[in-house]
Amino acid sequence: MPRAWRPGSKKERVVSYRNIRPPLKSAGLAAGVAILMLAPAAPAAADPPQVGNVQEAMEELAGAHGVVGAVGGAYVDGKPVGAGSAGSRLLDGKGGSIPASARFRIGSQTKKMVATVVLQLVGEGRLGVDDKLGDLLPEVVEKDLVERAGEITVRQMIRHTSGIPDWYAAKPNPDGTEGEDPSFDVFDFTTYYRPLDVVKWSRPRPRTGEPGEKFSYSNTNYTLLGLIIERLTGHDLAAELHGRLFGPLGMTKTYLPLRPPEGIKGPHGHGYYPDADGRLRDVDRFNASVGGAAGGVVSTAHDISAFQRAFTQGKLLSPELQRVLTDRLPSDSQPRAKIRSLCSDDIYIMGGTAPGFLAMTFYTEDGRRQLAISATLKGKDLDAAGQAMGKAMERIFCPSR
Repeated sequence: MPRAWRPGSKKERVVSYRNIRPPLKSAGLAAGVAILMLAPAAPAAADPPQVGNVQEAMEELAGAHGVVGAVGGAYVDGKPVGAGSAGSRLLDGKGGSIPASARFRIGSQTKKMVATVVLQLVGEGRLGVDDKLGDLLPEVVEKDLVERAGEITVRQMIRHTSGIPDWYAAKPNPDGTEGEDPSFDVFDFTTYYRPLDVVKWSRPRPRTGEPGEKFSYSNTNYTLLGLIIERLTGHDLAAELHGRLFGPLGMTKTYLPLRPPEGIKGPHGHGYYPDADGRLRDVDRFNASVGGAAGGVVSTAHDISAFQRAFTQGKLLSPELQRVLTDRLPSDSQPRAKIRSLCSDDIYIMGGTAPGFLAMTFYTEDGRRQLAISATLKGKDLDAAGQAMGKAMERIFCPSR
């Protein structure tokens, strides 16, 4: 849901992450999704690729600084080739182990699903990618919730080029610099916020650019796209995601909670975040009405891999519509965050985070391989967990190196 991360300065084989904004190989693939190109592409092998030990990789990940627990699952050609979990469900080794099949929050990976549904509606002729926000949601104009709504297009919101400020933006520090904590109360687990209430949080913030001018990650874009889906279909977003994606793709454990106190079903890992006094507090009950279209989906390693496989292999959108997400913006002179790995082919990352967790799905460009990992965290620092996830990917995808 928040701006997932941005690359650090390291050039080593291990991926480096920061929790500010997602590095994008192609700005369109943004949709709240982080994409990293790690190595030159190689032809797909005829035989199933070799896969490392997922359980051992999760045990190493769970030992990283700030990680409470970890789960992961690897898939080749749609078949499971390894799963594992390590650490504990609760802080300080309490609560027992996390099932490898446990559900977890996927954060901003939700955005790619929401964008897919929007583009499916475009394919059905129910709206156009150049339709204006003000025409699709007149109330944002009437209530002055989005500046220049009459100029902003669906395409710009999908690609984060609308210039709409981010409702998740961090609170400023006393000296005016950007802080670490989001602008809303992370520990408010019970108040129900309507999507338009959430959009309103962004209104006092300055725009980030002219409509269509440049990429600037904003969760507000996707809160608005979720509202557009509901307006056009007459269904709530959870039902539409299930009917178009989760059900057809066999994602039987995936759902979108919309109202507090709805959370993660079944045994799962809990994350922790420091309050104003520095005390770690359980944030497992993260407010469902805040996440929504920007990052609220709960899924599993199996299910998120199934979605990514179907998307990558072109089973959800026509090539033309898929390019709305995958084409690089003209302003991108070169791919962002190109990092060398030990693998012999391109590995991409779709990821998301919020207080208490970091989730990533690694996948190959041909759609043959996926590795989905979730880590529950204690504290604010994502760097160690991000680095450890990069190592886990290489241990699993590149076992012979």
